[in-house]
Amino acid sequence: MTEIFILKAIRRNPVMQVIVTLLIGSGGAAVAHVAGLPAAALIGSALAVSAVSFCRLPTAIPTWLRNMAFAAIGCSLGSGVSRDFLELAVKWPLSLCSLVLTMGCMLFACSRLLTAFFGQSRETAILAASPGALSYSLAIAATGVGDARAIIVIQSIRLLSITTCLPLILDLLDLQHGNGNGGSGGNITFAWTAGLFLLTLSAGFLLDKQKLPAAFLIAGVLISGVLHFMGLVSGRPQPGFLAVGFVVTGSVIGARFTRIPLADIRRLIGGALAVVIVSSLIAALFALFTANLLNLPFGQVWVSYAPGGVEAMAAMALSLGYDSAYVATHHLFRIILLIFILPILLKFFRRTAAKAPSGG
Repeated sequence: MTEIFILKAIRRNPVMQVIVTLLIGSGGAAVAHVAGLPAAALIGSALAVSAVSFCRLPTAIPTWLRNMAFAAIGCSLGSGVSRDFLELAVKWPLSLCSLVLTMGCMLFACSRLLTAFFGQSRETAILAASPGALSYSLAIAATGVGDARAIIVIQSIRLLSITTCLPLILDLLDLQHGNGNGGSGGNITFAWTAGLFLLTLSAGFLLDKQKLPAAFLIAGVLISGVLHFMGLVSGRPQPGFLAVGFVVTGSVIGARFTRIPLADIRRLIGGALAVVIVSSLIAALFALFTANLLNLPFGQVWVSYAPGGVEAMAAMALSLGYDSAYVATHHLFRIILLIFILPILLKFFRRTAAKAPSGG
């Protein structure tokens, strides 16, 4: 009886939902840390909040708190930019070209998989298969293109699966520690951390007004990166600052499942897991080729090519010690590319569908 009363109280109180979500996420992060898991704060919070969300306990992270977490991760990513940045970036054009091929193979293979074996329309399949562009895919679906419920289920399951499983796989392969330019040594002072964070929030707010995807993450990378490159700042933000960003980001991933009906998850989980496996294998194959070609750490390239959300994958790169500037550049490039590619593909599919009856 007491449990029912508590559940009702949580459902009626949005502030209580946020507090409970953060407590659960923090608890999951602590358990994962004690268990010695890689990327413990991110994996633990994502798994813990997802578990209670599946059990229908209301979980929520408000947009303003999510943006603050993404800004924190962006600030930390930017600290990976140093005077050696341009010298290292010479390798990146070939790596970015390989990423384009990776994305093309993912979109083709996964969308064909969803249409041929899981009964999804081509529009739904291409939006669900788009690697790491959930918000943008849903914005398109909101205009009446594709099945929004299928898109959010498939994308959310893929994001959760990759965020929690990829660090464990890298750990098993003994690839959990990067040997790239993970960032400047040491930590900047609390005052510098706070100042950098406030600058990022201001810039992120302006970019968000322009409807730029991952606006707060991009703002953090740009501002922190420029300051570190110019030598005005040297070192990462305070450790606790980044840990909070990881916990909130993992909680954001898990809280998505609160609003997804269990019937939809049961109906679509087969297709979602198939997409996870196929897209991850494609990313791994291209990453192996690129890593050998450019003499880069395989794990770093795989994280850069993996079809997860830009914020979650950026957080993972930081947790695993990979070259944060490299990983962030690849995921932001992928998002920008998808913004241009998806409307073109959907327009092509609509034209093809319109011509089909007259041809037959």
